[in-house]
Amino acid sequence: MQYYTEKRPENARIENGKLIIEARKEDYQGKNYTSARLLTKGKVEWKHGRIEAYAKLPAGRGTWPAVWMLGSDISTVGWPRCGEIDIMEHVGFDEGVVHGTIHTEAYNHGKKTQKGKSVSVKKVASDFHLYAIEWTTDQIDFFVDDHKYYTVQKAVLGNEVAQWPFEQPFFLILNVAVGGNWGGQKGVDESIWPQRMEVDYVRVYQ
Repeated sequence: MQYYTEKRPENARIENGKLIIEARKEDYQGKNYTSARLLTKGKVEWKHGRIEAYAKLPAGRGTWPAVWMLGSDISTVGWPRCGEIDIMEHVGFDEGVVHGTIHTEAYNHGKKTQKGKSVSVKKVASDFHLYAIEWTTDQIDFFVDDHKYYTVQKAVLGNEVAQWPFEQPFFLILNVAVGGNWGGQKGVDESIWPQRMEVDYVRVYQ
């Protein structure tokens, strides 16, 4: 339901050394909400490593923040063949449940075959937590606050590109969506806006 604005400080700015991505209830370009979606595409992309974000999430029904990655060949092969790694997703109607997921051509939510797991996180909207993956040639591990709660393995999923498209660079995306096919499943609370995701840092180790 949001319009992702560009270079608009109301939706994306640095405040006290932290990145703020703010979703606001306002009429803009034909939509009822604004927000921001920050991408490293074309700037910096990574193949393998530890990717982590220390963040505090928005709260309330209709919020849908995410820290995630897409394969750099998306513009030529499209989704889901490019691959997707969801380091952190959270929907406000189910507060405190954080999801880590991968999507590929063989395993994706369109087919209801995506591979993922959820974990309970206390004070997800009032405290900062560390959301991370460790990604190697053979597997991807998912962490919250250095607790590993899920692993996907190439040996289990398969070696074909349709099953394991993770042998190429991926770019990072940080965004806060409003509503949508998942975030809006229980509707949107119109009284909670603005809502923000605060990101203290993003770090990549290789």
